[in-house]
Amino acid sequence: MPVYKNDKNGTWYAMVRYKDWTGAHKQKCQRGFATRREALEWEAQFKLQKTADIDMTLEAFYELYEQDVRPRLKENTWMTKQVIIEKKILPYLGKRKLSEITAKDVIDWQNAMMKLKKPNGEPLSQCYLKTIHAELSALFNHAAKYYELHINPARNAGCMGQEENKEMSFWTKEEYLKFAEAIMDRPISYYAFEILYWCGIREGELLALTPSDFDFEKATLRINKSYQRLHGKDVITTPKTKKSNRVIKMPKFLCEEMKDCLKMFYDIQPTDRIFQSLSKHVLSTEMERGCKMAGLKKIRIHDLRHSHVSFLINKGFTALEIGNRVGHESEKITYRYAHLFPNKQDEMAVFLDNERGIDVNDDKEGKQDVS
Repeated sequence: MPVYKNDKNGTWYAMVRYKDWTGAHKQKCQRGFATRREALEWEAQFKLQKTADIDMTLEAFYELYEQDVRPRLKENTWMTKQVIIEKKILPYLGKRKLSEITAKDVIDWQNAMMKLKKPNGEPLSQCYLKTIHAELSALFNHAAKYYELHINPARNAGCMGQEENKEMSFWTKEEYLKFAEAIMDRPISYYAFEILYWCGIREGELLALTPSDFDFEKATLRINKSYQRLHGKDVITTPKTKKSNRVIKMPKFLCEEMKDCLKMFYDIQPTDRIFQSLSKHVLSTEMERGCKMAGLKKIRIHDLRHSHVSFLINKGFTALEIGNRVGHESEKITYRYAHLFPNKQDEMAVFLDNERGIDVNDDKEGKQDVS
């Protein structure tokens, strides 16, 4: 189709007719191009998109990728992908044809990423480099699966960066109790941290809680939603994973505390958020305040979840039992907290000796006699 010039402002626009996925005839008009060449280029890329032709640019393919993927993701997840793709991938590879990007191109792009600096002059972290590469690879994987791209050049180029094994921080029960005592002067903060520590829930899960989530007769807490602040608005979403939908058994003292907490509100409704006066920023500020007052090492809000898990491990609960409580698969609990579980190797060896008919105690006594 031809492109046209707008005589009023001197810009160009393109008109394209096409069939949508239902076979219906459609028309698309795109305005505001500075030159005829730009309008023609847009028209060509639009046609390639509609025919799913991999000769389209990566920039044009990204529009299709967004249409395909965004409706299936939580908004905060998409926002993370969007920033990486639009800031770290498209400025470098966006104008290249999807079908012509090679593994060598990806290696050159990786080298450019590894040279980037943060505002403070430090290089990008290894974990972030790995995340950036994963997003590029996801674009090519989508093209290969649904648009007949024959090869994923990001996979052939090899990964960039690596996952960082940061030391896990947590408080002992005694440390938490010192913290809790220090923040009792602000009851709403105190009750929030009590739930975080004694139930091991996530911060977003806490901020989404309503009175209807508590069943004091059964002493249970229902987790079936999460709070996010997106685009300046409060958003309630499903929890992080399917496993995160769960019912937690609460200790009796916490039930009594939460009854007192709800009495603080004059006319709270069953579906009102209990902690709507708090935010992630406020909780972080309160955490810092409590740490200073109690003389404790500073940890993150999320580390209270680690503290809950480590406390239960120390008391002898299994990975499966803990995973069900905090909304994790037992394999993840075992992997992430392996260093906290007691070492059973000696007990295993004794058990195998006994099964073989060897009394380990007799063997030790024999050695003592010889000496």
